[in-house]
Formats: sequence, C-alpha cells, structure tokens
Amino acid sequence: MGLDFDFTDEQRMFKDMIVDFGQNEIEPLVEDAEKNELFPVELFPKLGEMGLLGIVFPEEYGGVGLDKITDCIFSEEMGKINAGIAMCVNAHTSLSMFPIYKFGTDAQKEKYLIPGIEGKIIGSLGLTEPFAGSDARSIKSTAVKKGDKYILNGTKTWITNGTICDYAIVAAYTDKSKKGTGISIFIVDSNTPGFSVSAKMHKLGHRSADTSELIFENCEVPEENMLVGEGGFQGAMETLLGARITHAAKSVGIAQAALDYALQYSKEREAFGRPISKFQAIGFKLADMAVKVETARLMVYKAAWLYSNGKKCVKEASMAKLYAAEVVQDVATEGVQVLGGYGYSVEYLAERYYRDAKLASLTEGTSEIQRIVISRELGI
Repeated sequence: MGLDFDFTDEQRMFKDMIVDFGQNEIEPLVEDAEKNELFPVELFPKLGEMGLLGIVFPEEYGGVGLDKITDCIFSEEMGKINAGIAMCVNAHTSLSMFPIYKFGTDAQKEKYLIPGIEGKIIGSLGLTEPFAGSDARSIKSTAVKKGDKYILNGTKTWITNGTICDYAIVAAYTDKSKKGTGISIFIVDSNTPGFSVSAKMHKLGHRSADTSELIFENCEVPEENMLVGEGGFQGAMETLLGARITHAAKSVGIAQAALDYALQYSKEREAFGRPISKFQAIGFKLADMAVKVETARLMVYKAAWLYSNGKKCVKEASMAKLYAAEVVQDVATEGVQVLGGYGYSVEYLAERYYRDAKLASLTEGTSEIQRIVISRELGI
C-alpha cells in the first residue's frame, strides 16, 4: 500500500514525549507568561536538552535528524499549549537557525547553529520593516562595505524574539540600484555596538511572545558575518517554505485546543435540563468545527510529507497555511459562541484562543500573499 495516514512508532513516541514535557515544563509557566507578556527564556535550554530545537537538523550539529512531519507534530502540540510560546520557538528554529544551516559557513554553524540547537543562544529574523512587509524588496535598510566590515543602518519591526535574541538574521541592501537582487543577509550579534531594541510591542494575542523593533545605527558587522550575498535573497527566502508549513501546524494546534475546550464545556454546561451539547444547534456547530480542524490537519501533513520527501510543495504549503489560518479563526470564533457570555471572559481559555487565532492570517505571509502564490502555481 502506498498511502499511509498513520504516524510511525517513533513519531507516536515523540508525540507522547512532547505532550508529557508540555504538561510538566511548559503549562505551569503559561499563565505568568501571558500576564507579564514575557517569554519564559528558561525553556530554551530545556527544549535543547530534549532535542526539540534540532528536530530537522543533522546529528553532526547536535540535531536529531528527523523529518518535517515530526517537526509539525511538535509545532501542533506546542500550539495546543500556548500560541505565543510556540511562536518564539518556531521563530528560533525555522526562521533564524534554518538559514544558517542552509547557507552558513562551517564557522557560522559552529558559532550559531550548534549552540542554537542546544538552546544556549536565541535567534530572530529581521526582515519586516515599518514600510515593507509583504513586499520584502521594498526594505530600506542598507549595509555599506567599509574595509572588512559592513555599516548597517535601518529598522526592523514585528520581530519575534526581538527583546530576547542573542543574534538576528538581518536583510539589507548592499546595492540600492538593484531592487531585490541587491539585498544581502547578515548574522548580527545583539551585543554589537549600534544594535538596539526598542520597547516591547503589545499585541492583541500571542502575548507570551516577545515582539519588538530592532534598530541599527552605524552598526559594524564583520565581513565574515555575511550569510547570503547579493542575488541570493530570493533563494534564501524560498528556503523558509518549511516555516510556512510549521506555522500551519501551529494553527491546527490552536484550533484543536479551541475545539477541545468548547466540546468539554458543552458537555458540562446544562440548559433546560440537559447538556447543551445535546442540542442540535450546538452539536452541529461542534461537528463542523471538528471537520474543519481535521481537514486542515490533513493538508498540513500532506505538505510536510511532500517537503520531507523532496517533492515540490510550494502550492501545497501555501494552501495549508491559508486554510489552517482560516480554520483556526473560524473554530476559535465558534468556540466563543459555544461558551456564550463566558466565552467573552478572560477567565476562560476560549477568549485567548480567539485572540491568538487572528495572527495566523497575518504572519509568515498574509492570506492574501498565499492566494497570490497559489494563483501563480495554478498558472494564473
């Protein structure tokens, strides 16, 4: 048989391990992380020790060398626990470490990738700017060569891990006359003079994820810290395809958590002498939510399977990202509706799922951008 919808024994064991770790090490930290809008940085070395920061990286760098499917299992389970914490971890592994693994020199991998997998240092990706989001070619940041250094100037915004990062992957123009192709990518240590972090950005949801602006003022970056030179920017961005799939898996996790919460509530809450789950209006609502979550999950793991097997999956990754983003918003909204007035109270988790869900359609490429990608893949 060539079609298998079951996880392997290894993947099931891995999932059980993540669930156990999440319940014992992460969940006790969530309430304070959400209230104080602070990522619990003590988690990174623990995640590193468990091998959870190196799932897709080879063993030679301290990783565990597993596939994208396993990575999505991790991301989905993290999404169930807390969206903000999941976001910070994904930003570290998929957005800041993967480009170093893909394009970095041996020295760069030794300095950043290996300790990153161990959870000893934390990374971020500096791409988005105040006036350049979806159109990354419109960034204003510049890096001017001066001797054996580059002088970096610019501002990056909406940077996950911005306030806690030890280094940032930063895109900047080294040749302003070449739009798009004149962009290079650098690894910039956060203790470099001229690198500063603005005040934390306060958000609707994902409150336990540290988000800020990064400011570079005549920041001197050593020549050896160039990660990708001119002409390689587009290719580097395409390597972040895997992050799109992982993000979709996180959305599925949030949606599943919202469904589970609403379902449990509907079985316990009584009206007119019976649980509200017994009323067709609620039962059908929960059934529709379950169908959407399962469909999104299937799309995510199909994309992950294609990616893991080296098959073209640009269209499938964007489809999974787009659909999972719509599903998590729909399911979280219906979850609030099932709880009625209680769903609007901060004392109940349905309210947090509702707030966290919105980001899915905005980050890692907006839903509009995903539709553009899908249209192009259809030959339109």
